This record gives sequence, C-alpha cells and structure tokens, in this order.
Amino acid sequence: MKSGRQPRRPFGRLLGQRLGRPFGWLWGAYGTSALGTWLAFGAFPLIAIQVLHAGPARVAALSSVGAAVGAAVAVPLGPWVEFRRKRPVLITMDLVRFAALLTIPVAFACGALTFVQLLLVSVVVAAGDITFRAASGAYLKTLLPSEDLLVANARFESTAWTTAIIGPPLGGAAIGILGPVATVVADAVTYLLSALGIRASGAREPLPERREARRMRVRDLLDGWRYILADGTLRPLFFNTALFNGLVMATEPLLAVLMLSRLGYEPWQYGLAFAAPSVGGLLGSRLARPLAARFGQHRILRGAGTLRAIWPIGLAFIGSGTPGLLLVMGVELGLIFCCGVFNPVYATYRLQRTAPDRVARTLTAWTVTTKATTALLTALWGALAALLGPRTALALAGVLLLTTPLLLPRRAAAPVDERTPELAGP
Repeated sequence: MKSGRQPRRPFGRLLGQRLGRPFGWLWGAYGTSALGTWLAFGAFPLIAIQVLHAGPARVAALSSVGAAVGAAVAVPLGPWVEFRRKRPVLITMDLVRFAALLTIPVAFACGALTFVQLLLVSVVVAAGDITFRAASGAYLKTLLPSEDLLVANARFESTAWTTAIIGPPLGGAAIGILGPVATVVADAVTYLLSALGIRASGAREPLPERREARRMRVRDLLDGWRYILADGTLRPLFFNTALFNGLVMATEPLLAVLMLSRLGYEPWQYGLAFAAPSVGGLLGSRLARPLAARFGQHRILRGAGTLRAIWPIGLAFIGSGTPGLLLVMGVELGLIFCCGVFNPVYATYRLQRTAPDRVARTLTAWTVTTKATTALLTALWGALAALLGPRTALALAGVLLLTTPLLLPRRAAAPVDERTPELAGP
C-alpha cells in the first residue's frame, strides 16, 4: 500500500461511483441474504426451546458445536474453491443453504423435526457461510480493479449495518405472529434469491490455472495459514482481528446476564441498547472511503483500529436505570462507528495484499480461525464470569482489547500486484 495522501474525490461522487452490472448483482445478492440472516436471527435457539423443549446445554451446543464443526468442514473447501470459477461456487453455496434450511419447515410440518436435524443444518449453513465468504472475496477481486475495492467493501459494510438495524425488529415481529419456523423459511428464500441474482450477473470468469495436476494433500489444507503467517503485513492483522473479534463476541453473553439478570433491564431495553447504535456502523462505513482517500488506507486502518479498542472497557462500569442504558448505547455507538470505518478498509487491505491465486484459501483460513477463536474465548470468558462475576470478566476483556492495536501493521505495504514474484509466494 502506498503511503501518503491519495488524490481527493468529491464525497458525492465517491458514494455514487458505478462499479458495473456484475458487482451490482453481487451487492444485491449480498444484501438479500444478509437481510434473511437477520430476519431469522435467534430462530434456531427458539425452535429448539419452543418446539423441541431443549434445555440450556442443548441450546448452547446448537450454537457452539454447529459453528465449530461447520468451520472444520469448511477447511478443505478453501483449496477446492481456489482452482474453480467462483461464480458457480457462490451459486452452489446459496442453493445448498437454501435446501438445508428448507428441510426444517418441511420436517416441522410433518411432525418429524429433531434436535439432530437442527444441529446438522447449522453445520451445513456455517460451512456454506465460510465457503461463500472465501469465494465472494476472490470473485470480487476478479470483478473490480484494486482502486475500486474499498468502494465495494464500504457498500457491503453499509448494507450489513442497514440489515442489522431493520432485520431483527422485523424478524421479532414475524416470530411473534407466525413463529420461528416462518423466519427460517424467509431466510431460505433469500438464499434462493441471492443465487438467482448472482446467476443473472452474467459475468465471465476465467478458469484459474492449477500450478500442478495432482490430488489435494493434507498439507494443502494449511496453505492459507502458511501464506498469512509468511506475510509481514497480513500476519499482525490476522492476529489483531481474530483477538479483537473473539473478545468482543465473548463479552456479549456476559453483558446479557449483567443487564437482564443483575441490573433488571427489560428485554426491549437490552435490544434497544444494541439496535440503535448500529446507525454508527452505517455512518462509519459511508465515511471509510472519503477518509481513506484523504489520509491513506494505512493511517485509517491504524487510527480506526486503535479507537475501536478503547470503547469496550466502558461496559464494566454500567449501572442500572436510564444512565446505565445511555452508557451502554454510547459505548456501543462509538465501538460500532469505529468498526464501520475499520472493516471495509481492513477487508480491502487484506484483498490487495493477497495474491489472486491465494484469496480463497487465505479467506477460508482467516474466517475459520476467527470463528474458532470466538468459540474458545466465549467459553473461557463464561468460566471467568462464573468465578469472578460478569462485571470483572467484562473489565478484563476491556483491558486486553486495549492491547490489540499493538498487533496492527506498523508500516504501509504495497498491494501484491506491486510486489516482486519472490515475495508473492510460490
């Protein structure tokens, strides 16, 4: 990444920049499936509780085991995706998730729904999500020139926060009126619509060339991790994002216990404390590109990455009543705004630094590690909360988050296309 300031462009022009018909279809497909995911947010645990009468242990296993096994299943799919056209892979992953989710309402209607089926569907969906992310990143890099990647990633980020704002309230209303199974149907339909949208893009994609014709070996499964750890820029960013995301996600159950059980907040207050600040993510994602154009991607990466780490420790000081609720909303607003700026810059930085023939494997390794780290830290912080109390565990997570900026890349790095072949890897 070149250091120094980049040429300025008018703010309105940045927001209205056209990226072509294929990207438009990909963006629309992403927004559709993201909305479906938020509509069905929490549907699986509710089905397990209300329909199958599952206890806390089974409900916890549905989230943790499903995600962990899904991540393990996705590991060999990274090298498999790398040497195939990405658009058919995206369509296939959408259709697989559509078919898997659709088995739930069918089994429910037949009176044959079981907990094992819920668990298997969660594994398939988790593996499909990881594979889709890896393939979409590689596909995006073939669709757009390097200088347009930040604009594209900012649009994805703003869409993610928009669906996060409107999806859960709509999903909650649908669950209240029609039941949780209905939101699973809606989620399944959005994957079908996403597949149709990607197919309609009509973008031509060259077949990636395999360097040598041979069967995939066990060591090939680690290619993504080897590539990340060998790169002096990707390596610290990899550890930074895995640790930051894991610690932030690990505090969510603790905050729920503290607010809903210890401090007596109502569920609607708890939901409001996280839904309203999501507006900050929408604003941050809209500002990411203009800020990077003015100050440079590396400065924004370090600045937003540092600022996002200072907010979570404030959650340890939450009290009861309106002041406590306002404190949570203020902390979440600051955190989400900084993440809204950081995330598209980070996603662009990572894509530009990764060789075109390594994107799918790199993104698969990255996502698998992030999910595994989140699961491990969530379990660990649950144990710490049981021993020390949720407030102390929240404070400890906040202190550790303050150290994560030390893992951000210290120097700007050139995109992979500007590096020598030796540095690009074999």
